[in-house]
Amino acid sequence: MGMGTSTFVIRWINFLTMLLAIAVIIFGVWMSTHHDNCRRSLTLPVLGLGAFIFLISIIGFLGALKDNTILLWIYLIMLCLILVGILVFTVLAFIITNNGSGHTVTGLRFKEYQLKDYSSWFLKQLNNTNNWKRLKSCLVKSEDCNNLSKKYKTLKQYKSAKLTPIEAGCCRPPSECGYPAVNASYYDLSFHPISSNKDCKLYKNSRAIKCYNCDSCKAGVAQYMKTEWRVVAIFNLILFAVLSIIYFVGCCARRNAARRSSKI
Repeated sequence: MGMGTSTFVIRWINFLTMLLAIAVIIFGVWMSTHHDNCRRSLTLPVLGLGAFIFLISIIGFLGALKDNTILLWIYLIMLCLILVGILVFTVLAFIITNNGSGHTVTGLRFKEYQLKDYSSWFLKQLNNTNNWKRLKSCLVKSEDCNNLSKKYKTLKQYKSAKLTPIEAGCCRPPSECGYPAVNASYYDLSFHPISSNKDCKLYKNSRAIKCYNCDSCKAGVAQYMKTEWRVVAIFNLILFAVLSIIYFVGCCARRNAARRSSKI
């Protein structure tokens, strides 16, 4: 790559990522003003991510702008650490999400999920009392379960619905319990459950209880997290490829800057 081309490319790439970092920081500040504690809890990670992107971008930009080999070295080292971190996280994400799948139930268009099917990491995180208490409060505040009766006006619509893993696990008792559905948000609990599954006794029609304490709800969350993690892992593979190219261009810029400084 030409002596001026690599420097020009690195300069503009980092200028654009600086703008991206500023946008991320602004988004983090906006989240901090939100009344929902579930979203506010993400404020620090988002601000931290924005600050880190801005820091590495300004180092790369100044290094390319001034042909400063020291700054470019620091930029490349930080970029290398990011590449290693992305690679490790992606491999772990695929390993963790390798287990777990839904079970088909006759007469239902959606699947039901069992916590035991998922990796030990998911089990450890979801069975942690503090973790689940925080997640459960977010599920209750989301009103997803209570809105089912608004989405599905009739029992026929509800029975033919394709519920999400969280709706299937947290908003209703497992099918094996045998409770008849009165509508999308209410079950007739006067029937004696035909299953020994402890979730059958944990389910209540109360808006704040539902099946939020059930293993089926934790399994639904695990399935949701698995899907999200897979998406993130695939995105990371693409990001790894892009950053690898940027790293190569950065190496060229650092080498060219060293050549220019040696001629002075």
